[in-house]
Amino acid sequence: MKRTLTPLLAGITLVATLAACGGGDTAAAPTQEASVENPVEVTVGVTDQSHDYWRTFEELAAEAGIEVELVNFTDYNQPNPITSRSELDLNQFQHLLYLANYNVSANDDLVPIGSTAIYQLGLYTEKDYTTPDDIPDGAEIAIPNDVVNQARALLVLQSAGLISLADGGNAFSTPAEIDADASRVTVVPVDANQTTVQLRSLDAAVINNNFAADAGIDPTTAIYSDLEDTSTARPYLNIWVTRAEDADNPVYNQLVEIYHSDEVISQLIEQNGGTAVSEDIDAAELQADLAELQELVSSSQG
Repeated sequence: MKRTLTPLLAGITLVATLAACGGGDTAAAPTQEASVENPVEVTVGVTDQSHDYWRTFEELAAEAGIEVELVNFTDYNQPNPITSRSELDLNQFQHLLYLANYNVSANDDLVPIGSTAIYQLGLYTEKDYTTPDDIPDGAEIAIPNDVVNQARALLVLQSAGLISLADGGNAFSTPAEIDADASRVTVVPVDANQTTVQLRSLDAAVINNNFAADAGIDPTTAIYSDLEDTSTARPYLNIWVTRAEDADNPVYNQLVEIYHSDEVISQLIEQNGGTAVSEDIDAAELQADLAELQELVSSSQG
């Protein structure tokens, strides 16, 4: 596993309506590596097509004989079913937990074949605290109240030493699992878009990157984030996804390698603010992680 800490866009937010997509099935999936002498076309569903690093990615892919058609979405409910119907070859917009939820709810078997990055979920304050240790006992901290971000925020606070969760917590933990006697602070769940507002009156808040950006908060000012303990953030690792039968497709794997080229990553660093951990993880490991998360999703649904 190759892991490097790099400043990237502070969260590819999964915003959701099909902006552009060709009708009908794509051509049969290629069965051998592409080259200039053996060119192929591949369609990739994304949510951030306007970012310049995709131009670099397309240029590098073209040099390898792969013509990439990016299909941009503003509705993140769309790319997975469209990929499943073979109207897209790949998509790259979601994290492992999102895919696990989708597969369980849709009874689908899409799989990750490569990773991209973990984008931080940060703890912010307007007080004079510079580390979580500075936050006093009895402090109140706002957290998002939606299922996925709430659990992740609780894991951030536990990793920071501010709360303790029963049995160590997981990707579906709730405030009811907080061991009050072993915790230093009280959490205040609010709508995610209200966390920045609560920051003004409470001691601190765990804030999603998109809401931090909207509020003009510099993501590098977080006094703690799950990038300091990426094991807790593994379910939120963003991934390349395709159909199970195409998991070993050599051209798709070429594209994953191209994405991790220095040229693409360096442009991400140059044009985007914030912080992320770039992760290049083996597909088999990602698929094992996905299987565990799908079991967790299934059990959480009773």
